[in-house]
Amino acid sequence: MFFLTVLLFSYAQVSQQIQKLTAERREMISSPTLRHVQGTLEVVMNQNVSLSCHSDSGYPPVRYTLFKGNQKVATLNGMGLTAVLFNLTINSASDVGEYKCKAEYRTPNDGKYSKSLNFSLIEPVSKPVLSSPSSQAKKGQNVTLSCFSENGSLPITYIFFRERKSISRPMKMQKKEAAMFSLFINSSSDFGTYKCRAENGFPNNTKYSNSFNFTLAEERSSSQPLLISLGLILLLLTIGFALAIPFFIIPSCKAKKNKFAKSSAGLISTMNAEETENYVIYTEIEYIKPEEEYANFTVIRKEDEKGHVISDQAANGILSY
Repeated sequence: MFFLTVLLFSYAQVSQQIQKLTAERREMISSPTLRHVQGTLEVVMNQNVSLSCHSDSGYPPVRYTLFKGNQKVATLNGMGLTAVLFNLTINSASDVGEYKCKAEYRTPNDGKYSKSLNFSLIEPVSKPVLSSPSSQAKKGQNVTLSCFSENGSLPITYIFFRERKSISRPMKMQKKEAAMFSLFINSSSDFGTYKCRAENGFPNNTKYSNSFNFTLAEERSSSQPLLISLGLILLLLTIGFALAIPFFIIPSCKAKKNKFAKSSAGLISTMNAEETENYVIYTEIEYIKPEEEYANFTVIRKEDEKGHVISDQAANGILSY
């Protein structure tokens, strides 16, 4: 009986020590480490991602759970001290963000969390557009070039080129805005072909812009403004003269013609040129009112060779009532 009591007491002590040792081992589980197996935390669409999670100390088996934010993604059991791998595919923008893993035994309250990993989605840059406020320039002038990619994850780095040779330092833009580059047109070589390049963290994705060329602006002579002014003055005078014809010149000519017709007598030759060279017969007609008396008569006018009047003689005078 005594021997049985001692045996039971020894068994109880051994069981307590085993439980204590097990509890100590369970308490010794360390905070797990979460890391991206390959590459950086910048990912692209449809990229496969592998995350490893493991605790350096602890009593197996250990259960590992991967979280995105507060949402559970997957759970794996680790049978030893080796890491477990969580394989993911980035299918949309919602698949990027903060990830962490939890290591625990079967009891829910003894787990420990890893530090977070924050993935960001990289969008490839689009073909940049190279432009300038003016495509014309002249020697001795400062000009400005701008380079801009409509799409692409920030930051975007731009470089300017002339004839395939870089002429600017890399410009890293942290905002969605164009990179600006100023240069001085000093010689004919500055009118060459310009391009720019855009790139970001997206792998194997460097884009070049369209080609851009400055053309030499024509030099205007100092006499051009004077010629333009004279041309405008002549044009205005021509328009004024054309407008004055129907309102002033034509009415004035008609008035003079009517006055001459009323005040002058019409002389009509009635003698043939064969009859004489010095005597010409004219008929004089005066315009009178219908109710008044009038007379018709013939005048013989003698002229010399130069057309001077020598004498006038009335002939065949006829008086009508």
